[in-house]
Amino acid sequence: MQQNNGLDKNQIISFVLFSLILFGFMFYFQGKQAKKEATNPQQKAQTELVTAKPVAEVQNLNPAITQNSIKTVSLKNDLLDVQFSSLGGQISSVELVKFKAYNQKADKDTDPLYLFNKNNASYGFQFKDKTGKVFNTKDLVFSPTVNGNTVTMQSNVNGAIIQFLYTLNEKYEVGFKVKTQGLAQIVNDGKANFLWNYDIRGKEKGRAQEATHTEFSYGFNDYKSFDYDGRTTMDEPEETLNWIGVKQQFFGAVIEANGGFTNSKGNQDQPKDGEILKKFTFDGEVKMAGNELNQDFTWYFMPLDLKLLKSYNKNFDEILPLGWSFIGSLNRHFFIPIYNLLTSWGIAAGWVIFLMTIITKIILSPVMFKQHKLSAMMRVIRPEIDEVNAKFKDADAMKKQQATMAVYKKAGVNQMAGCLPAVLQIPIFYALFRFFPNNLDLRGQSFWFAKDLTAYDDVIKLPWNIPFLGEHLSIFAIACTIVILIYTIMTSGNMQQPQQPGMPNMKVLMYIFPVTFLFFLNTSASGLSWYYFVSNALNIVIILIIKYWILDEKKIHAQIQANKEKEPKKEGKFSKKMREMMEKAQEQQKVQGKK
Repeated sequence: MQQNNGLDKNQIISFVLFSLILFGFMFYFQGKQAKKEATNPQQKAQTELVTAKPVAEVQNLNPAITQNSIKTVSLKNDLLDVQFSSLGGQISSVELVKFKAYNQKADKDTDPLYLFNKNNASYGFQFKDKTGKVFNTKDLVFSPTVNGNTVTMQSNVNGAIIQFLYTLNEKYEVGFKVKTQGLAQIVNDGKANFLWNYDIRGKEKGRAQEATHTEFSYGFNDYKSFDYDGRTTMDEPEETLNWIGVKQQFFGAVIEANGGFTNSKGNQDQPKDGEILKKFTFDGEVKMAGNELNQDFTWYFMPLDLKLLKSYNKNFDEILPLGWSFIGSLNRHFFIPIYNLLTSWGIAAGWVIFLMTIITKIILSPVMFKQHKLSAMMRVIRPEIDEVNAKFKDADAMKKQQATMAVYKKAGVNQMAGCLPAVLQIPIFYALFRFFPNNLDLRGQSFWFAKDLTAYDDVIKLPWNIPFLGEHLSIFAIACTIVILIYTIMTSGNMQQPQQPGMPNMKVLMYIFPVTFLFFLNTSASGLSWYYFVSNALNIVIILIIKYWILDEKKIHAQIQANKEKEPKKEGKFSKKMREMMEKAQEQQKVQGKK
């Protein structure tokens, strides 16, 4: 199964391409509504199937349907405005009352936010009659009645009664009961399939970013397990799904089946342009007893708020893509609590991000100090390394590498120690990459020239579309790229220059690498760019403080000289293994040279 990694196509191509070039050289040379209609208050609800009166007989499975035969009724509370269509007896429109969708002309969230609307979603139960013909409830005309917070939809298929009962519950729930009577006279295979077609319209600024966060989500194994798929097809022939949902960046539509869905499969297609982000189809079998379908379902139309999702106790919180394993835990138990604490003090979102960056830097300060101390030590022994390069200029690369490692060993410099800070910052980098574009509380929060910290800022408009970049330039992305470049220049002084003709200058490649961040961040959440800008700016300040006020290079040089005079330490297992491998490789080179 291919799963969403949170990157859009352009970001993947630009970032991975440049990364492969850089790391390729390093490894080679150095060893991802319908319109609302008024409801007749005089109508009486049909709540008991056995007492409900059948509506007009459907003599054939594809009757001629006129506009006058389609009716719409609605239920509404403080959170949802739900409309139901007599065609198919299905939910035709769902508005989340407290939220707004992005309006491109106004460049802000001003439009009503609909999940279902304008025929973008349809669902129904598909049966096969005794003659082998297939019919679906979404093609039938139902008779609607409203009673309080309940809508009853009823239809007749060749004498069989199909009844849907919808109840608008608390929170963002719509109860959905299915009852049939006489269906056993029509079908005999004991099978019913729930079919759901859902075309997702964009609600956020930035089509590419929203599309990458639009995907299937489903729970199984008695609500204990979760999976998702963001690109291709889903196929679960063995698992019983407790619920199936389609999520967008900040909102989701989920249907739960008390009896579960079996033999589930789905497909998704992503149009290149237009108002539809993705097209989803789902097909899952539901249980029938005695060739009658009597089962309870529940629809959830909800914002992806972590506290809300967890309150259902159905593993819905996994819908929020905070990252796998340790990455997700880092967001759930560190970054989200810190963000919630700081915002509770009334601090603006942009400054909350600023403070989060400082807190993260303080926590990482011990390993960062070791990293910069190692950098200073490498700078001090640069003359000795240059001597080795000159001495072994005409020797093979293996001998030169062995001599270089000997210098490092005598000086007490452990090159591998510099890898630890980088390794520690990788999960933090990815956790925040997941945190900023998916934090509902950040949605619509402005900061300086960024109108929404979960979307890119596009103050600088371009007259044309530049591949991998788009039709704008993000100021935060540009600023972040500049500070990363400055930081790279300040830290690349210890990098060796090519000693052999034809070898690439790694310094040049290191300077090119930061430019990839412009392509990577230009269409990403501006909150993410702002965080990386502050983080790298602080790195520069830390380097300067360490260089001029903390570390004394003369003392470091004296320490290195003293290390040289000491008796060499006993060779460790790792060093011994590395030396033996290098010697073996050197012998193989000699043999090949003789041949």
